[in-house]
Amino acid sequence: MAVEVKMPQLGLTMEEGTVSKWIKNEGDTVKVGDILLEITTDKLTSEVASEAEGTLIKIVAGEGEDVPVKGILAYIGQAGEVVGGAAPASTAAPVAAPAPKKDGKTTVAVIGGGPGGYVAAIRAAQLGGEVTLIEKNKLGGTCLNVGCIPTKVLLHSAEALAEAKEMAELGINVEVKGVDWNKVQAKKNGVTNQLVSGVSGLMKANKIKVIEGVASFASKDTLTVTKKDGTKENLTFDKIIIAAGSVPAVPPIPGVKENANCVDSTGALSFETVPKSLLVIGGGVIGIELATAYSRFGTEVTVVEAMSKLLPMMDGELTAQLRKMMEARGIKIMTDAKVQSVEAAGSATKVNVEVSGNVEAFTAEKVLVAVGRRTDTEALNLDAVGIANDRGRISVNDKMETSIANVYAIGDCLGKVMLAHVASAQGEIAAENALGEDVLYDGTTNPSCVYTDPEFAGVGLTEEKAKEMGIDFQVGKFPLMANGKSLIMNGGVGMIKFIIGKEYKEVLGVHILGPRATDLIGECALAIGMEATVEDIFATIHAHPTVTEAVREAALAAEKRAIHIPNK
Repeated sequence: MAVEVKMPQLGLTMEEGTVSKWIKNEGDTVKVGDILLEITTDKLTSEVASEAEGTLIKIVAGEGEDVPVKGILAYIGQAGEVVGGAAPASTAAPVAAPAPKKDGKTTVAVIGGGPGGYVAAIRAAQLGGEVTLIEKNKLGGTCLNVGCIPTKVLLHSAEALAEAKEMAELGINVEVKGVDWNKVQAKKNGVTNQLVSGVSGLMKANKIKVIEGVASFASKDTLTVTKKDGTKENLTFDKIIIAAGSVPAVPPIPGVKENANCVDSTGALSFETVPKSLLVIGGGVIGIELATAYSRFGTEVTVVEAMSKLLPMMDGELTAQLRKMMEARGIKIMTDAKVQSVEAAGSATKVNVEVSGNVEAFTAEKVLVAVGRRTDTEALNLDAVGIANDRGRISVNDKMETSIANVYAIGDCLGKVMLAHVASAQGEIAAENALGEDVLYDGTTNPSCVYTDPEFAGVGLTEEKAKEMGIDFQVGKFPLMANGKSLIMNGGVGMIKFIIGKEYKEVLGVHILGPRATDLIGECALAIGMEATVEDIFATIHAHPTVTEAVREAALAAEKRAIHIPNK
């Protein structure tokens, strides 16, 4: 006789849970203790294990469905046992029907569950929208699953390894036995899964319906959602927010696509072992961060960049300093260099690089292709409904509105600034405008962060950009060698640099190379957003001993008022 699988009660106040993901499928053989599905409540995501042995003969509650405590989720019995029929699924899309409204609420669809999409969904729900989020893969998008977060886990592990090796300088004797790569990967996966589960919980808490599938426009207000099982559903919404994200770009280099040793950033996060050698094609943020991490793990790293400098959008002076630091640690860097082709060389890969008019061959165990990302909008059917775009890069105004009145777009799919925090900020703006507010996106305070060692962050104008714009400015610099906390943390490596308008003394830009730079940049972004002057920075008392007091010193240096270095 079939056994019922019921919604467990995970807490005294729990009344219902949401089926977030089925691990087993109908027809699968299960044993006692096998994980059947994941459920989400307001507070957490949990796994439901089988309490019986047999065959999962029927799934009653589908993914995304709310089920009360003790409600039936599925049946386990003998193969072929019948517990109730179900109509066969149809692959044809039904006639479009409006998404159900509650109390006349505005229905909102969000396409994509990354840091732009899920934030937009939450904000729209906060403003009273009836929100449906459509995600084709995993909630959290690139950032949480194969981008920002897993990369930072590798970088943190690499930093810890480097610090352990340097403990003797602090009088602490530590024996470093090497890297347990499986544990590094397990930590990365654990952090990622915890954060993704947190996003699932937020969707539940904000009463956002999540549909797993690929969305495309059937009309200006109707989406066709193709689910994993091939079934299709047409849904009509009042407002639609596109947060489709991006995917790694693959350059037209002969041999790259055919060579299994050539990987993108996703592949580089999940190597089975630490490679002995790694050649990185691309000296942007992704390439430099992963080059830094693997170099710390003991990999022989070579970086090839086609432009004349690394990190072309960052401050040139500090970028040059970072390059010297990386080279001092054994990373080989070639700029003004172009990869001509890639070919197999036994179990390794040979990369032919043109440098100064000559072609040189480099052999590496793995090749990371990190030349940037491209918009992931091909499946959306943009042109058919008249959404203006430039080869898939969606055009929007400062309200995040597309050329179609009820459709908005945010984040990487715009093809401009591909940063998670930009997507999140734009998501809030799009949601607010979709729900009747009138707000504009302003990217002036957008910081750029590179999680190298030391960290590198900047906000506002670089010195190069200020010159290009013809702005009359002055510069203040403070070397972290003169900052006590930095001296303790990393030997005082790095610098803080202010770009100040000469006439009004306003803060135009700040750039930091040093410990915790990505945290320090927040104060500087706030200063730019508030149109603060250098005097406002002077007047703010900064705690001692901290790295942040060096921010004030750099501002003082712009007016030749620095206390802890000679003013020149």
